Amino acid sequence: MQAVLMEIRQLRRDVQTAASAARRAQILIFRYHEQTVIVERESETLQNTENLLNQMRWQKQNTESQIQSLEGMRDRAENEEERKRFDEGVKAQQEQLSQWEANEQELTTKKLEEEEDLRSARAKLEQMENELDRLDRDLEQTTAQARNQ
Repeated sequence: MQAVLMEIRQLRRDVQTAASAARRAQILIFRYHEQTVIVERESETLQNTENLLNQMRWQKQNTESQIQSLEGMRDRAENEEERKRFDEGVKAQQEQLSQWEANEQELTTKKLEEEEDLRSARAKLEQMENELDRLDRDLEQTTAQARNQ
C-alpha cells in the first residue's frame, strides 16, 4: 500500500511538472507569435523606408539632370532675358535639390534606426526559438524518464 501511495505522489509531481512546463510553453508560444508580428512589422517599415529613399534618390538625380539641362540652355541663350529666365529655373531646381538632399539624409538616418530595430527584434525572436527548443528537449527528457520508470 505504501508503494502505491508513493507511486501516486510521484505521478502527481510528474503531472504538476508537465502542466507547469506546458503553461510556460504556451506563454512562450504566445510571446513568440507576438514577436513574429513585431519582426514582420519592423521589416515592412524598413522596406517602406527603403522604397521612399530610392524614390528620393531618383528624384534627386532627376533634379540634377534638370539643373544641367537648364544650365546648358542658359549658356546657349541668345539674349539676357532668356539667360535670366533659365537662371531662375536653375535656382529653383537647386533649392529643390537641397530639399531632396535634406530629406535623403533624414530617411537614411531613419533607415539605419529601423535596421537596428529589426536586428534587435530578430535577435529576440531567435532567443525565443532557442528557449522553445530547450523546453522541447526538457519535455522530451521528462517523457523519456517517465517511460523508463
